[in-house]
Amino acid sequence: MELNRMIDHTVLKADSKKADVLRVIEEAKAHHFYSVCINPAWVSLAAKELAGSDIQVCTVIGFPLGANTSATKAFETKDAIANGATEVDMVINIGALKDGADELVQKDIEAVVQAAEKKALVKVIIETALLTKEEIARVCRLAKAAGADFVKTSTGFSTAGAKVEDVRLMRETVGAEMGVKASGGIHNAEEAQAMVDAGASRLGTSASIAIVTGTTGTGY
Repeated sequence: MELNRMIDHTVLKADSKKADVLRVIEEAKAHHFYSVCINPAWVSLAAKELAGSDIQVCTVIGFPLGANTSATKAFETKDAIANGATEVDMVINIGALKDGADELVQKDIEAVVQAAEKKALVKVIIETALLTKEEIARVCRLAKAAGADFVKTSTGFSTAGAKVEDVRLMRETVGAEMGVKASGGIHNAEEAQAMVDAGASRLGTSASIAIVTGTTGTGY
């Protein structure tokens, strides 16, 4: 698959203006990216602007800390889908995972999966920079058991983004049937290809144009 069709073209900064979101949408159309990934407040705008295209509308749930209640995440998911989202990227309860509260973590993911009702694809952001290798593998198994569609490395707002070795571990853990999204700190085509070679089936980045044109960007 061409790299452009693996990219969630992303704008998630708190100070992003309407003009920034519209620019990202037009860039996604021009380069035929797989989706735009925007904050929930912009979902209805993106859905309107992308109507009739095959570019998906992706948004974030429990973002960026993951410390919301499961009920809040479920409500966010339903609201996002009602506004036109076709993919949701949720952040796990990171503290619960570190406490060893695996049942809570799995039920938190299940709440979003159930709220999505198969109307939107669910990606689970595990924030690899904050986890040990054992925790990465454990939460990947929990996400798979919860019925999620993807596991995703990072929010892009923590201490680090995607690392090749973490993507490889995630792919080895979930197997071939589940998606793996690498996000955070992917700046150019070489870095993007390395993630794909490690097992990523989707890339989250704001340096999308740099990636597909062979230049260097400052990506999320």
